[in-house]
Amino acid sequence: MSGNILIVVLIVANQHLHTPMYFFLGNLSCLEIGYTSTILPRMLASLLTGDRTISVSGCIMQFNWFSSLVAVECALLAVMSYDRYLAICKPLHYAMQMNVSLCLQMASLSWISGFLASTVTTSLLAQSTFCGPNEIDHFFCDFTPLIKLCCSDTSQMELVTCILASIFTLPTFLLTVTSYISIIASILRIPSTTKRQKAFSTCSSHLILVTIFYGTLMIVYMLPDRATVGNLNKVFSIFYTVLTPMVNPLIYSLRNKEVNRALRKALVNVCLSHKNQ
Repeated sequence: MSGNILIVVLIVANQHLHTPMYFFLGNLSCLEIGYTSTILPRMLASLLTGDRTISVSGCIMQFNWFSSLVAVECALLAVMSYDRYLAICKPLHYAMQMNVSLCLQMASLSWISGFLASTVTTSLLAQSTFCGPNEIDHFFCDFTPLIKLCCSDTSQMELVTCILASIFTLPTFLLTVTSYISIIASILRIPSTTKRQKAFSTCSSHLILVTIFYGTLMIVYMLPDRATVGNLNKVFSIFYTVLTPMVNPLIYSLRNKEVNRALRKALVNVCLSHKNQ
């Protein structure tokens, strides 16, 4: 939470960070703030107090926000990889193609499509009848544990969810991986060994994180719910609910020279204002 809030504040406050790359990073940080606050406070409260009860409406609302933000992140990561592809592989066309209008359109499309897709699944889930055992075998209200508590027929809902999950993970993952492969191919053509190693280190860390995020999502939401995979779902869920929101600020922003420069400048300004007071 602290890392993502810090990034948003720096991007808004510093004029040098008003570029397409940081615009998308700011969107990602806003998303991660919502993502983290949807699941972790409730989970931590349950662990600390021992009260693990949640209402049906509260559970469905948590699932709605969580699934919406997951879908938005899938789209946003693909948009960010395309932005980096244009910047590195087609630098002469970058300023003209990645203008303010296109940035706003791609970011808006990511947010709107993510929330619309989740609304479809959530509306189907809200119409279901719950009965029998009332214990969710998970640390938050996820789709698979919830449908196990349904008395009504869930086949249509499962099919719709699988289709939406496929649409939001497979194409965006392929676009992201293709973009990074093109970027790495361009990096390998850089004559300077030091610059090549530095650029490759940054891109490889991005690619590893993206692969973990998409890979765990595909395992949880697209593979059949067999006992072996089902038992590992909670472990896989940790990767995209806790690990990626925590590591994203470090990988994408706080290792960046421009962000570090903006952070130092902000700290100096705060120190000077305190001295003047």
